[in-house]
Formats: sequence, structure tokens, C-alpha cells
Amino acid sequence: MNKNTANDKTHYEITAKDLPLHCPMPNMTLWDSHPKVFLPIEDATDHHIICPYCSAEYQLKQ
Repeated sequence: MNKNTANDKTHYEITAKDLPLHCPMPNMTLWDSHPKVFLPIEDATDHHIICPYCSAEYQLKQ
């Protein structure tokens, strides 16, 4: 299984299986890089949201 390091990328494409979205995500090895924050991407008009802690950008693919 390939694990990402928390905050190793700046843009992540996610799908409905990743909901509810939180940052850091479970597949990140450094899960304690900042407090877990839930991001309401499904409520965003363009299905795009930015983490307020690390500025990672998430795009929901449908």
C-alpha cells in the first residue's frame, strides 16, 4: 500500500468514497501534522476546498 506523507502535495483529487473529507487524510503517514479538521467539500459550490491549516487543496471528482 502506498502511503503519502502529510502535506507532501498541494492538490488532491478525491471521490465520494473519501467523504466525509478531513485533513490530514487517513492515507497520510504523518497523520499528526496538524489537528484533524473536517472539510465540507460536498457543500462547496465548485466542490473545491482548502485546508485552513496546511493550505492543501482538495477537489471532489464526481
